[in-house]
Amino acid sequence: MKPKTRIQTLIPLMALAIAALAQTAASQTRDERAIRAASDARQRYVAAQNVDSIVALHTPDAVVMPSNAPPLKGSSAIRSGWSEMLKTDRLRLHRIPTRIEVASPTLATEYGTYTESSDAPGGKMSEAGNYVTIWRKANGKWRVALDAPVSTMPMPAQMPAEASDFVARNEGALLWIDFAPSGFPQGGKISVLHGDPFSPGLFVLRLSLPEGYRIPLHWNPTAEYVTVLSGGMQLGMGNSVDTSAAQSYSPGDFVFIPQRHPHWAQARGATVLQVSGNGPFQLNLGVPK
Repeated sequence: MKPKTRIQTLIPLMALAIAALAQTAASQTRDERAIRAASDARQRYVAAQNVDSIVALHTPDAVVMPSNAPPLKGSSAIRSGWSEMLKTDRLRLHRIPTRIEVASPTLATEYGTYTESSDAPGGKMSEAGNYVTIWRKANGKWRVALDAPVSTMPMPAQMPAEASDFVARNEGALLWIDFAPSGFPQGGKISVLHGDPFSPGLFVLRLSLPEGYRIPLHWNPTAEYVTVLSGGMQLGMGNSVDTSAAQSYSPGDFVFIPQRHPHWAQARGATVLQVSGNGPFQLNLGVPK
């Protein structure tokens, strides 16, 4: 074959190859945009607490691997995991892709950085880290097959070790100070028997309340163990003050109040309560958002 003829034959082949490459590049660009749009939608669904839409973005056999937690495998586990996470007040998720690489018409990888923020009794909390997401295309739509966020934040401090010193308190020598958190009525007294209620760790305290003292509707981020030592208490659980549903407790009675469960109480006569739990002991008016 003459050189000129060979070149004339190669030109159409080269044109076809260039066209195929251009078509592949255009397809990859469309897929990258679709993946980015799906990733952005997930962030909106988190802000809207739309767990159904979050789950729908995953394949039925997807795996989510949260930091410092067991993996969530399949739609049911992912729904359960996200339902629990969305109980966090004003949870916000922000992801910034560093790269989206479409490996094939049905498989792509995304990696980048993320931040999470939420409201907590002590102020706004935040977390940051890196993530890798594997996307799989099914029925023409990109869905998450594997999601692995990895926090770069330091691990929280462990609960302090229990004190090893013997401690005893004589009732007649207890130190009582005013108990007047914001939004609570005047007249209550508090005495700390053991530990520091306002720091992480075990604590035991007593509350002395006058006749008719009303503890307003509130919730605690940690559980409470309450024993009536004297007097009496009416205790109501729920998102509103319903006196008809309140229960009465007398000396010797015990109540366990789980974390984040709103409740209110009223003293029947001069009342002393003993409260223990894990600090910090925080009182938040109203109900959790």
